[in-house]
Amino acid sequence: MGISVRGVEKRYVSRGKETSALQHVDLEIASGEFVAFVGPSGCGKSTLLNMIAGIVPASTGQILHDGRIVADANRNVGYMTQGDSVLPWYTVARNVDLPLKIQNVGADERKRRVADWLGRVGLLGFEASYPAELSGGMRKRVALAQVLVYDPSTLLMDEPFGALDAQLKLLMQAELLKIWETTRKTVVFVTHDLAEAVTLANRVVVFSGRPGRIKLVEDIPLAYPRDPFRVRFRPEFEAIYARLWDALAPEIAKGEAI
Repeated sequence: MGISVRGVEKRYVSRGKETSALQHVDLEIASGEFVAFVGPSGCGKSTLLNMIAGIVPASTGQILHDGRIVADANRNVGYMTQGDSVLPWYTVARNVDLPLKIQNVGADERKRRVADWLGRVGLLGFEASYPAELSGGMRKRVALAQVLVYDPSTLLMDEPFGALDAQLKLLMQAELLKIWETTRKTVVFVTHDLAEAVTLANRVVVFSGRPGRIKLVEDIPLAYPRDPFRVRFRPEFEAIYARLWDALAPEIAKGEAI
């Protein structure tokens, strides 16, 4: 069923002053779709992601996930942030096992799922390693396995690869695309990197500066599978990027002028 955002607004009050973070947001995301959010800093992209996760309530309007109103913590989504939640005192296997243990999944099933996902993200052989012994890219693979191991219907990702260098980012983008093409989970991906958004998504949603509104929704008609490096040399990639940049650049400029 996907995600339905209906007339959503978010306002914060601090020291008696009200600030509007999001205004009049309406958006439909189909089940199995890969949608990227881009916009200037402070435009409410992450706030909307938090509302889909049930972490932050909407001030006005409502959000439905797979046909149900999101009123509290949404246990049917996996949430991956820029800072991972990998515990340094747990091994790789125990980190990936933890979400299943919290959900009281039986020991045999946990073992099977952990092995399956460690294999999918290329970490077999590192089960007994600790996070301090891993590269930055490998830690991201652990974090990705953590959020997918309990099989959420939707994956929310907030700048998950932002801290990685350019080469590692391309590798993780390729890994994510491979997983998405296999599972066809719904993915909502927040990024400041417009090229990353075009590389990965079916659709890109451009937000205005604060208060965030949807300025443009662009379909990305680039065929899958996509190679995150080579896709950027396609002439149609350049044309799509240019259209999105024309919508995004004025919003960034407004923010810089404040």
